[in-house]
Amino acid sequence: MPSIFITGVAGFIGSNLVDNLLSQGKTVVGWDNFSTGQEAFLANALKNSNFTLIRGDNLDLQALKKAMKGSDVVFHLAANADVRFGTDHPGKDLEQNTIATYHVLEAMRINKIKRIAFSSTGSVYGESDVIPTPEDAPFPIQTSLYGASKLAGEGLIQAYCEGFGFEGTIFRFVSILGERYTHGHIFDFYKQLLEHPDYLRVLGDGTQRKSYLYIGDCIKAMLHVMDSKESSSSRHRIEIYNLGTLEFVQVNDSIHILCQELNLSPRLDYSGGNKGWIGDNPFIFLDTKKISATGWKPQLTIAQGIKSTMAWLQANQWVFEKRF
Repeated sequence: MPSIFITGVAGFIGSNLVDNLLSQGKTVVGWDNFSTGQEAFLANALKNSNFTLIRGDNLDLQALKKAMKGSDVVFHLAANADVRFGTDHPGKDLEQNTIATYHVLEAMRINKIKRIAFSSTGSVYGESDVIPTPEDAPFPIQTSLYGASKLAGEGLIQAYCEGFGFEGTIFRFVSILGERYTHGHIFDFYKQLLEHPDYLRVLGDGTQRKSYLYIGDCIKAMLHVMDSKESSSSRHRIEIYNLGTLEFVQVNDSIHILCQELNLSPRLDYSGGNKGWIGDNPFIFLDTKKISATGWKPQLTIAQGIKSTMAWLQANQWVFEKRF
């Protein structure tokens, strides 16, 4: 039976995706090197006879080609998503995001697999002058190695669609929240407050404006678009969709919601400035008219997404002992 191949299957998004697909009776092959993915996130999937887990690295092209054999669509979710520390190891984004994407595409080409869904990022827009930022906005200077490496991956996918008849769907995410979330400022803030509930260190001045999307809404959006097969009829067999909500919040707003949930009133120590680190975009708000026109819309607000995330983190504090 043809199967769906997921890279990064043990990660936050990949593990939620595989659970959804298996609930629909789909056959899934999951691929992960477990550098940040957690086998615990696959507890339910591993009980399902329609799921096959293969441990491997996207930088191992020969193993990837073998693992992908027999699949008919690829969800390429594996990536190094660490924007903040990108300048500490400049080669990591190139290898794990760009070269890894090239290997995924080559494995697809060898196995005659034509359809790919790719998790890109709103970071590719840099510090856009157009807010909300649509998919066809002019691209400014790239401000992070992560965003640049993802944009390079997008370019490779587009070229493979043109050169080899692939059908590509690129999803540019805002930050995703929800169950199995293990990376980002809600995670960092809560971890701090567990260690010292009386004060909280905040990078920047807290006025950075961010948009977020709940993981359940993210998964539904991707599957909704992939089921429609819009890219097959596009001029270059490629479609790009922003995924986000119709709202944004300040970092200070997130802190307020988090502290309310924990019933804490910590002292806030700001590092200052409108950015927390190199590549931290002070205002991320994506135009989602294109995805909305397909009939999809998010079900949870940002506040609801933060609260769902907090509930999961409170019930799964073991994740703070892991290294992500």
